[in-house]
Amino acid sequence: MTFIANAPFLPLPELRKVQQNNWAQQRQHLSGSEFYRRHHPAAPFLFPLDLEDIAELPLTDKEMLRADQSVHPPFGSYLGFPSDRVVRLHRTSGTTGQAMNIALSSADTLMQAHIAGRSQSAAGLEPGDIVVHCLNYQLWMGGLTDHLGLESTGALVVPYGSGGSELLIRTILDVGINAISCTPSYPARLEQVIAEHFPELTPRELGLRKGFMGGEAGLDDPTFRQRLETVWGMQAMNSNYGVSDFLCNFAGQCTDQTDLHFLALDVALPELVDVNTSEPQPWRTGAEGELVLTNLSKECQSLVRFRTGDLVRLTNTDKCQCGRTAPRFRVISRTDEMIVVRGVNTYPSSVSAAVLSCPELNGEYRIRLTHKGPYDRLPLEVELKSSAYPSDNLLARLSHHIGQVLRLTVELELLTQGELPRTEGKTKRVIKEYLS
Repeated sequence: MTFIANAPFLPLPELRKVQQNNWAQQRQHLSGSEFYRRHHPAAPFLFPLDLEDIAELPLTDKEMLRADQSVHPPFGSYLGFPSDRVVRLHRTSGTTGQAMNIALSSADTLMQAHIAGRSQSAAGLEPGDIVVHCLNYQLWMGGLTDHLGLESTGALVVPYGSGGSELLIRTILDVGINAISCTPSYPARLEQVIAEHFPELTPRELGLRKGFMGGEAGLDDPTFRQRLETVWGMQAMNSNYGVSDFLCNFAGQCTDQTDLHFLALDVALPELVDVNTSEPQPWRTGAEGELVLTNLSKECQSLVRFRTGDLVRLTNTDKCQCGRTAPRFRVISRTDEMIVVRGVNTYPSSVSAAVLSCPELNGEYRIRLTHKGPYDRLPLEVELKSSAYPSDNLLARLSHHIGQVLRLTVELELLTQGELPRTEGKTKRVIKEYLS
């Protein structure tokens, strides 16, 4: 099992041969798995010889993995590898359920770093850049594993982590850092720190000309990108899409377009399934569905037909002008973040676009759900720009505009700039208060 150095540029027929060869080895690797023997309803348990027949297998999801780890700690019976050869443990936060332990072998760590580096390189990170990595290093894969992906591009990486934003600004100035790896919402936090502690500076004067971002929605919106360009002088790139249980980072945009290239076709098989029926959907331009993934070259905790919970749209399967043959897609939203208001499906990404279309608002918002659906209106908090002032007339006008864009009724609350919390990690846009 191996990755191919130039895989993102290979013709698709050649990549299919690589996939099939890797699957032949992965199939052998998985053949003794207790987890998949229990999971598969048929006996005797058999993985198909041909990847074309993978849809015959049942789907796997996060809840199955959680249940398995609780009974077979610490890595679950799907570890599929000698535990004394595991060289790294990562752990999820557990904010949406039981924390998950993620195991990596030596080969897995090398493969993950290489694949992640493809995403960062496609987005423009290169030797000569100095990039500060501002994701949490504490157990989370986004810290160390993403750091190694950044390093694999040949850039100089500053391992900063999260917190201490005032010291970060001093470090950027002292070292001459020209790039940042962070969540899309983090620059808003830095703007706040600059205004409070460095009033003589503007964000643009920090010299961060490249932004390598992921972990949150927002970068698909051209208004959001333009704001970062205007305020920071930064080209913000969506360079870090991944699924921690599967691969930390395997998709990113290139410098020629704004959709995500799937950059791991040599080591992973993507599928689309209908969110409601779980039936496979055709892999072609324009298709939509939940992204389902199968590892083709992974030693620890290899997953077969894993439901990511991400609703995506395939935007192009032709060769890109950048030379990459990797198909492009766009994440619409999380399937568990869909909110239904009087029969209309809406997602945080749609709400973000509607909020950003209002010149009186600064783009910050929060959806607060006090009870389970159904909902007859969308409870939405938004922040005004410092130059705008709340009034009944403005409230009515913004409520009407956002409602028209989303095609639903909005229960809007206007907040002054800075009232919503700014975070140094992922910003939670949907608050389900009924769960707390």
